[in-house]
Amino acid sequence: MSKINNTKIINDIEQQQKAAMSLDSNSSNKKINSIRSVSKIIKSEMTQDGEGVTLNRSFPNNFISEFDPFLLLDEIGPTDLIPGKQKGFPDHPHRGFETVTYLLEGKFEHKDSQGHAGIINSGDVQWMTAGSGVIHSEMPEKEFSKNGGRLHGFQLWVNLPKSNKMMKPRYQEIPQSKIPTGTTENGNVIVKVIAGTSLGSKAVIDTITPIMYMHFKLESGYSIVQPIPKEYNVFVYVIKGKGIFERSNNSQIIERGNLVIFDKDGKEVYIKAVEDSKVPLELLLIGGIPIKEPIARYGPFVMNTQQELYQAVEDYRNGKLR
Repeated sequence: MSKINNTKIINDIEQQQKAAMSLDSNSSNKKINSIRSVSKIIKSEMTQDGEGVTLNRSFPNNFISEFDPFLLLDEIGPTDLIPGKQKGFPDHPHRGFETVTYLLEGKFEHKDSQGHAGIINSGDVQWMTAGSGVIHSEMPEKEFSKNGGRLHGFQLWVNLPKSNKMMKPRYQEIPQSKIPTGTTENGNVIVKVIAGTSLGSKAVIDTITPIMYMHFKLESGYSIVQPIPKEYNVFVYVIKGKGIFERSNNSQIIERGNLVIFDKDGKEVYIKAVEDSKVPLELLLIGGIPIKEPIARYGPFVMNTQQELYQAVEDYRNGKLR
């Protein structure tokens, strides 16, 4: 891959955001064609993984296998764990991509084959670059498992370009207190910036491929226009409430559990919480530059060729995946 100027992209977003913040949803000066149109709406499918953890999977599925550079999006729960009945994800391998775990409620304990261990608390983010490979587990934290409680979060898989697939594994663990937040002047739109830049706040996480990952909360009737680099593939996942994502009298109202994929026909995404909703609109807005490389995929291994895939499986079988 050619080197991408992250600083230029961030500066462009900041300039666009300043212009967008001064406009409301009724502005007649805004050009409608600058807003990206909705391409697809996909309902997440309930499934189970690990030891029987309930998931809402947006992709891969029968409608979409991946959304370059993204490989998978799972919503973990929301579910109430029965005390003493822990369900999680025991030891399993990864090679060739990154996992991003964002926990809204609950506690997870992480351990891996390299001796790394830690706890992901409510509101925290763990950005794990598996690279050449790790074997790790993600289980409810001991006290949380013992007492039970609400478990809700997300895991996103991000592909790595060929030049980084065999890099040394690394972790970025960001507690909720260090995740930047932005807000509009009236306080009716709030965003947690996990990756990228929004409402004057810039993420602290370093991404290999330029990515934006934001958790928006909008009070009923309020809207926001989020600038998007023209190269990015972008989607929204609705967590709570009801939203509209096009400026049109015929805009479809999208409810929780739905994935909204946008065309690349504009430089902004329009987000509005419907006015008659009793629940604020919460959503994830995620986008990134497509890698545009061949994908050879088998379960927890994502490489560029079948031969590299066979090698990853053999390395795992022979105990070489460390």
